[in-house]
Amino acid sequence: MDKYRILVVDDEESLCEILKFNLEREGYAVTTALSAEEALALELGSFDLMILDIMMGELSGFGLARILRKRSETAETPIIFCTALDSEADKIKGLDIGADDYISKPFSVAEVLARVRSVLRRSRRVTPTATVSAPVAENEHSEDDTLQFEGLVVNNRTKSCTIDGQEIQLTRKEFDILGLLLSNRDTILSREQIMKRVWSEEVVVLDRTIDVNITRLRKKLAKYGNHIITRTGYGYGFKI
Repeated sequence: MDKYRILVVDDEESLCEILKFNLEREGYAVTTALSAEEALALELGSFDLMILDIMMGELSGFGLARILRKRSETAETPIIFCTALDSEADKIKGLDIGADDYISKPFSVAEVLARVRSVLRRSRRVTPTATVSAPVAENEHSEDDTLQFEGLVVNNRTKSCTIDGQEIQLTRKEFDILGLLLSNRDTILSREQIMKRVWSEEVVVLDRTIDVNITRLRKKLAKYGNHIITRTGYGYGFKI
């Protein structure tokens, strides 16, 4: 089996080398870049995970992440921010952009390795990028492969979401939340229930994480976003 490929982007060369050395000891294939601009020159769609610093040169890690989330080949690639910016506002901003985790400096290498393992376990990519899964025969598909409400269609087999036939880009968390709400339409799910189903293996989940993802999901769903309702003090649901 091919190794998971990880990109580390940080303007501190020594830190890049430390992370590269320790990640490679864990069996990962690691590439480093000393700036966001240098990273953008790489074949970014080939990576299974990216670890980004935030405070870098002209283009910050936040700016790089926004670019990655807009590109089809990296829209779903897991991102971990690893930065000295440790305020709650910075962490929420990182999650709002679409990060899968946020680690504050200074950190221990053991913590980074644990976060990497956790994010890769939760990634939609069950195997590394270069590994091709065996084809599934049509008669093996189940009705649960597709969830639909009017023109909104969620395909659990292909991990895609379309509105009136047009595919929209969702992060893994957004996709999982939408699938959960559609599977339990007209039912209010508490934050604890959503957290347990969507973040079951999360190392650390920040306050307002669900709220941030719901807000972002509503915006992406356009006219269907209004069907995601809030019950203050209880949680969220999809109303038909």
